[in-house]
Amino acid sequence: MARSTSTPGIVAGRLPAAAYEQNFADLHPPYTAHEAAVAADRCYFCHDAPCVAACPTAIDIPLFVRQIATGTPRAAAKTIFDRNILGGMCARACPTETLCEQACVREAAEGQPVEIGRLQRFATDALMARGGHPYERSAPTGRRIAVVGAGPAGLACAHRLALKGHAVTLFDARARAGGLNEFGIASYKTVDDFAAREVDWLLGVGGIAVELGRRLGAELELDRLTRDFDAVFLGIGLSGVNALGTAGEAAENVRDAVDFIAELRQTRDLSTLPVGRRVVVIGGGMTAIDAAVQARLLGAEEVALVYRGGRDRMSASAFEQDLATSKGVRIVTNARPVRLVADGAVREVEFVRTEDRPDGFADTGETFRLPADQVFKAIGQRLDAAPDGLALAGGKIRTREGGRTSRPGVWAGGDCVADGDDLVVTAVAQGRDAAEDIHASLTR
Repeated sequence: MARSTSTPGIVAGRLPAAAYEQNFADLHPPYTAHEAAVAADRCYFCHDAPCVAACPTAIDIPLFVRQIATGTPRAAAKTIFDRNILGGMCARACPTETLCEQACVREAAEGQPVEIGRLQRFATDALMARGGHPYERSAPTGRRIAVVGAGPAGLACAHRLALKGHAVTLFDARARAGGLNEFGIASYKTVDDFAAREVDWLLGVGGIAVELGRRLGAELELDRLTRDFDAVFLGIGLSGVNALGTAGEAAENVRDAVDFIAELRQTRDLSTLPVGRRVVVIGGGMTAIDAAVQARLLGAEEVALVYRGGRDRMSASAFEQDLATSKGVRIVTNARPVRLVADGAVREVEFVRTEDRPDGFADTGETFRLPADQVFKAIGQRLDAAPDGLALAGGKIRTREGGRTSRPGVWAGGDCVADGDDLVVTAVAQGRDAAEDIHASLTR
């Protein structure tokens, strides 16, 4: 249900009905079989492929591309799923332009890489459309494992453990499984309810019971989980959002960008979702880009994304920055918010100019204001409350090899751990590798 507001500038239905479907259409439409064959033929099938080294899940990219080229896309999908069971979502949401495609030899030679992400989608879609599940579980081991968090890390961990014959109970605080894939990715990257369909497909392996509405620390106690299960994996993500720490932040029309994106993802009729006329997004990462672009696609007349450093220091890729500007988002760099001017609701945001320095950012003293009737904060997330007994590093769960935490019998992975990097593909790799370590620990 759309969030209500009493701010006059924030209204629903800014666009004609047909515009919403057009604006939120698939960002990268799927290849046809002919297009996939042509794209696959560009691959050099490198023996020591740099694209594989650049993939956090180490998919054998030359092999799966060759399998597509030889007309066996379902075999290509199996090559992908062997390393990344969420390969379908990663094909849609992974920043391939800064990972495998950036490392592609064609990119270095011609400035035009093999479109690995779209080829991966072609293959995984082909196998998933066939129905059924490509893997069979091993014989039951009698071991029971709790996986807390049904996001990418938890799903990957649960699937790998179930595949090995363990009984898995997958807990999640929300009403739907999927985590970041379901609630945190721009709608135009994952159309047709793909995140939910992928979860259903993954659960087809069997052996995974799902319990929703169960939050760690409230409905679930780690002490109880460690007593009731043979092992526990935590893939709880980051539920806290960093504050701006400026006057006016509590105004009615100031929101966390992650909440806006989640609401948009769960709204079936986008014409009912209110959006401002003049929107300001504060931040420089993927969440900021996704919020800014989608505000514009909902009909905001002016959208400014403001980041404290230069473009080269934004964590959002150049591709994503260019996407934002192509949709009419104005990117303002080297500016930091110092005050939100409000009369109950924000009317302007005051910024101070900054300059990049080797040791960070410094204010110049020059200020300016941007009009705004809606502000989205996208300046990073944090782990709200770490479970007792777990060592932390930088405010996140500290892990060692295999995802082991400081507490025996407890593993962790994904955004909640200190070496997570807010990428779906990295979370998948950490969940998968933790599952292998859990299995080895329980069966040796």
